[in-house]
Parts: sequence; structure tokens; C-alpha cells
Amino acid sequence: RTSNGSREEVHYYDTGGLNGWSRVAGLLVVLLAGCSEGVKFVQETDAGGVVVYPYKGDNSLVSTFRGEALDLMQHKCPKGYNVLKEGQTTGLRRIHDNVGGSEAIEIKRWAIKFQCK
Repeated sequence: RTSNGSREEVHYYDTGGLNGWSRVAGLLVVLLAGCSEGVKFVQETDAGGVVVYPYKGDNSLVSTFRGEALDLMQHKCPKGYNVLKEGQTTGLRRIHDNVGGSEAIEIKRWAIKFQCK
């Protein structure tokens, strides 16, 4: 009973099982965020730079990130740019431990060196 004499209902919910799942879900979000690497500058100057992006398979030109890389270059160089060199660059290799054992995941990266006009 409360101080004014009315009856107060208190509900308790068993959330013990959810805490474990919440931790797993939170860890999964952190891991996925860490694995997702998009377009970024690895070198940037006033006159251009080098952008890299990840790709899968054998053809970097069809990567969903290529358009973002070209947009980033266009934003850097509103009057246009010249591609000086492009090609596969050092990739990333990550080891993921899971219930079945360890798994090596290799992420291929493509680099574009450009100069503003």
C-alpha cells in the first residue's frame, strides 16, 4: 500500500535471459562495425590524394564503394581531377574466432591516386 492508502501493483519481469543476449547482440554490432571499412583517404594534399576502398571478387570496378570513391574525389576537386595511378593495394587480414574455430578473412582494397585539375 502507498502512503495515501491505495494499493500499488508492482510487476517484476524475468530479464535474466535477455542480459546474455543483449551482450551478444552488442558485441556483434561492435564487431560488424569494426569489419566494415568503406572509402577513405590514405593520403590527402591540397592538390589531390589517394583514396582506397574494399572490394570482393576479382573486379574492383563493380564494387559498391567505387562510386563513393569517385564522389569523394569529385568533392575534393570540384573542377575535376586526373587519375595518376590505380590498382590493388595492401589488403587487410583478420582472424575471427568462433564456435567452430578460427577463420581468416581477407579484405581486398583498391587504391586510386589522383590530382586535381
